[in-house]
Amino acid sequence: MSSSLTSPLHPASSSSPALARRGLMLVLSSPSGAGKTTLSRRLLAEDEQITMSVSVTTRAPRSGEVEGKDYFFADIPTFEKMRDGGELLEHATVFGNYYGTPRGAVEAALSGGRDVLFDIDWQGTQQLSESASQDLVKVFILPPSAEDLEKRLRTRAQDSDEVVRARMAKASDEISHYFEYDYIIVNHEVEDSLDKLKAILHAERQKRERVTGLSRFVKQLREAL
Repeated sequence: MSSSLTSPLHPASSSSPALARRGLMLVLSSPSGAGKTTLSRRLLAEDEQITMSVSVTTRAPRSGEVEGKDYFFADIPTFEKMRDGGELLEHATVFGNYYGTPRGAVEAALSGGRDVLFDIDWQGTQQLSESASQDLVKVFILPPSAEDLEKRLRTRAQDSDEVVRARMAKASDEISHYFEYDYIIVNHEVEDSLDKLKAILHAERQKRERVTGLSRFVKQLREAL
């Protein structure tokens, strides 16, 4: 895929005004273990026009996580200062830890025509819906079954039995918010789910309201007819 930041809609001649587009915010939410992290990584690897939003969190780093790539790790006073100072687009408390999205980098990317991928829960999605609904595309990932979800949580071997039980208990509440999302993907198989996610992203990029300079382009096109 081309790394161009402009819309796939190109002018017919060099004398036509350039058609670019504003970036979008693609939100993926799901119960823990449903596969959104795998889908996020695959999409980022295969689409150069989208970048990951890096959250700030107060939880401790997991093995292999890199500061500034996976998360920005902060203590509670630092996080609260960012939150209270309006430096976060959204924030939430998950399993006793704070998570939030730094505002500046996201807004710069959107203005430059780049898409930003968010791996956040329903609480953060609701906040983004209130503050930036015009830029938002919301996708909820569902597991095929409760049994499959528990198997995935145990297979990744990152959490204790107690944490797995807590995540399973929380999954029902998380799933109940599915209707707040624009699209639903039941993640039976990663490749099929990734194809669906790419199709959603491709269609959303073509929306009229995301294309900048469109009225000038159409005016010049009509004048040339």
